[in-house]
Amino acid sequence: MTTLTQSHPPALPRHVAWLGYGGLLPFIALAALTGGDPHHRLAWSDALVGYGAVILSFIGALHWGVAMSAPGLDPARRRRAFVWSVVPALLAWPATLLAGSLAPLILVLGFVLHIVQDKMLAEPAGLPAWYLPLRWRLTVVACICLLANAWQTWA
Repeated sequence: MTTLTQSHPPALPRHVAWLGYGGLLPFIALAALTGGDPHHRLAWSDALVGYGAVILSFIGALHWGVAMSAPGLDPARRRRAFVWSVVPALLAWPATLLAGSLAPLILVLGFVLHIVQDKMLAEPAGLPAWYLPLRWRLTVVACICLLANAWQTWA
């Protein structure tokens, strides 16, 4: 496996690209639907917040897996990865209970905090060089969709 410290990183594996970018389709579709018919806006908004919460919890779990399997992590980084891995779910679940524009904003906060944690973990854990650029692109699109949702439900 080529890591962030090697000079010729491999390309993003095609199946990983399909899965990652495919996971954006519900974000994009639900954000677009939220901007549509005002009679169904809240239902689409709730669906988007629910999906965002599931994905935020999922990406948190990535850090649990890294903490268990990355041999190069020192004990303090390993402990931080385990602790952080549950924080996204602890942010995401309460967001599903909130109405209006606060819920998607909490999810955006979770996604932004998670990309910061990803950046701190990627090199010490020896994650592939394509991981951070992919996570950055996925996070930006998810956050744009959630921010559009917040704006639509506030307006």
